[in-house]
Amino acid sequence: MSLNISVVVPVFNEELNVDELYRRLIAVLNDSVEFIFVDDGSTDTTWVRLEALAERDDRVRLIRFRRNFGQTAALSAGIDYARGRIIVPMDGDLQNDPTDIPRLLAKMDEGYDVVSGWRLHRKDPFHRRLPSVIANRLISWISGVSLHDYGCSLKAYRRDVLTDVRLYGEMHRFVPIYASWQGGRVAELPVEHHARTLGKSNYGMERTLKVVLDLIVVKFLASYSTKPIYVFGGFGIGSFLLAGFAFLLMLYFKFWGGKSFVQTPLPMLVVMLLLVGCLSVLLGLVAELMIRTYYESQGKRPYSIRATVRGDG
Repeated sequence: MSLNISVVVPVFNEELNVDELYRRLIAVLNDSVEFIFVDDGSTDTTWVRLEALAERDDRVRLIRFRRNFGQTAALSAGIDYARGRIIVPMDGDLQNDPTDIPRLLAKMDEGYDVVSGWRLHRKDPFHRRLPSVIANRLISWISGVSLHDYGCSLKAYRRDVLTDVRLYGEMHRFVPIYASWQGGRVAELPVEHHARTLGKSNYGMERTLKVVLDLIVVKFLASYSTKPIYVFGGFGIGSFLLAGFAFLLMLYFKFWGGKSFVQTPLPMLVVMLLLVGCLSVLLGLVAELMIRTYYESQGKRPYSIRATVRGDG
């Protein structure tokens, strides 16, 4: 079955919202579309309500987790099962507005691979908005991909930019970064955002710390996933240089400093830095072997192709 659009909706204990969300979705999307609801281990009647929707509409497809694995895992499962050329993830709490989806698709028709929603007038408490602003600026600075709102779930992706993306932790918000680093065109579009009126928010302040840690992982994988020796070896060389500097200080104290270097922590520091340097270089070599095994055992390539002309074979 050829589909244009797959709407992926992770839900967790949203029994009060799923029926209304479905009604809003079918009001704006009718042709060549599927709705994938991923129940992330709900403990209320969310699954029962979703089953009722699936019985009435064969465009509704359902995935149910055995337990709560988190939003990123739910989104990843929805993407894996999606059949559409364009994948549109969104929240299931009615804070995202389905009427924005046609606008995202129209923007994508201008040649973009990812169109990211921007909750310009976000209807959340200040204690949730402030960490988000700080995190968005930090992410934009580190990644080099300038977006105002990485946390907005409402986005539109061409399927091909998600082919080699595997999501862990809180990394679903970093997909525009992956796409941009692979040469994809990324745009941002202001979208509506509504205050939650039914149900309970499942997001806490602890997510901000998780996002920062995941960002470090993403940056490392993007910059050094094919050459880890550069980061480990560079750290090792830095340790060797510091050890050499400490050794020169030892000589200075021995011959010109007027006191024995034994009276300083320099000998221990030299030994420690030399050990750290050796271990860092060896770790880099082991990482290089692991990377080669990873790529070659699975037939992966360390590049991404947009198109070819007479490139068969």
